[in-house]
Amino acid sequence: MAQLKTKQNEQSVEDFLNESTDEKKRQDSFIVLELMKKATGREPKMWGANIVGFGCYNYQYESGREGKWFLVGFAPRKANLTLYIMSGFSKYAELLAKLGKHKTGNSCLHINKTEDVNLDVLREMIEKSVDAVTSGKIKL
Repeated sequence: MAQLKTKQNEQSVEDFLNESTDEKKRQDSFIVLELMKKATGREPKMWGANIVGFGCYNYQYESGREGKWFLVGFAPRKANLTLYIMSGFSKYAELLAKLGKHKTGNSCLHINKTEDVNLDVLREMIEKSVDAVTSGKIKL
């Protein structure tokens, strides 16, 4: 079975975020960093070379594949900020409707800039996702 390449490491989160040459993306990254710190009560860690994650949980799929992953995280990508909401979005329709300009994937929330979204709604979504994952309320 293939090993997961993206693992928690000791790379500096601040150094990573400060590497961005896009000033607005760097500012937004630090806003999301602080929001996730407050919402999770956890310190950020680097996962792989370009994901900032908070907390950790163990998972195992029915196939037997298992590993460790962060509870929530984000990555400043060239096109946008990608936020990883591990519980997915199926139970957050009401919050998504109030969030503002965004796009979603399976567990990815894409925002162009923090001004496009309601940060209080985003924080609530993060808190609910962390609760769902840590309490076992969702099946991953």
